[in-house]
Formats: sequence, C-alpha cells, structure tokens
Amino acid sequence: MAAGIRLATEGDIPAVTAIYNQAITLGNATAHTQAVSTAERQSWLADHNPDTDPVFVAESANMVTGYCSLSAYRPGRAALRHTKEISYFVDEGHRRQGVGSGLIQHALQECPARDIRTLFAILLDNNPASAALLEKFGFERWGHMPAVADFNGTEIGHSYYGLKVAAPKETEARHR
Repeated sequence: MAAGIRLATEGDIPAVTAIYNQAITLGNATAHTQAVSTAERQSWLADHNPDTDPVFVAESANMVTGYCSLSAYRPGRAALRHTKEISYFVDEGHRRQGVGSGLIQHALQECPARDIRTLFAILLDNNPASAALLEKFGFERWGHMPAVADFNGTEIGHSYYGLKVAAPKETEARHR
C-alpha cells in the first residue's frame, strides 16, 4: 500500500512517464503502442488543472508507486463539466499491493469537493484485473465498443465502466 497520496507535481514527471511506459509494454493497459516522452507527459500534466482535473500520485519511501488522473471529458462542452475520465497506473514492482485501490479510493473521496458527479474508465477488453478493480468500487459496465483497438492486427474492444459519485448540489438542497 502507498504511504501517501498527493497531487502530482512537475518533479513527478520522470516517474509518471516510466510507469506509463511500463503499461504500454503490457499491451492491455493503454491504447498507446509507442513509449511516450517526459516532454509529452509534462504537457499532459500541464493540461490537468489540480482543482478540476487532478492527477494524484501514490508514494512510498519517497518513490512514486502509481498515479491516477481525473481528466476532462469533451472539454469545452459545459453540460459535461461534472464528468471525468479516471485512469490509473501502478509501477510494476508495486502491483497487487493495494496501490491502485488506494488511488481510486482517494480519487472518489476528492470528487465531491471538485463537484465531480460522474466518473468513467475506458478499459481494453483484455484487462480483466482492471475491470475487477473498478467493480470493487461500484463501477458498472456502461458500454462496449467491439474491436476498435488494433494491436498489430489483433483487434480488441473497449469497455466503458461508469459510476455516479455525487448527486448534483441542487438535488441535495431540495432534499434538506
């Protein structure tokens, strides 16, 4: 389990990049097929406003062991401002130790303060461990796109998992 979870900083970019590139080599955790650079991850982090689209890192013994991002869904479309895509990646030496669970739990706890009402994750169909992790937190399979990802001739589908995490503030006020 992670010793702590905090907002990511620019100093975390090398570790975040390394962890993401590990996921690329797995072939079932992301649709990227080529390693990303630290410059690409730096730009990616800069696009995440910590107040609305945070990136959290888990660390243990001063080492980043995983990260989780809440990313804007269809930016600029105001009706979707309370919906975020959740993504999480764990360092290969720290998998199956509760890091992913800790990151997801932390992200869920942070949603109400950021007025995030709906989370969804997009998983490749050949990633049952991630599906089980999401289901542990109440996510349900909301949709499926068959054979949309092509990995050198092998087509794999995307499944969409979703969770309503907070009621709209106006609904809560009506129930008081």
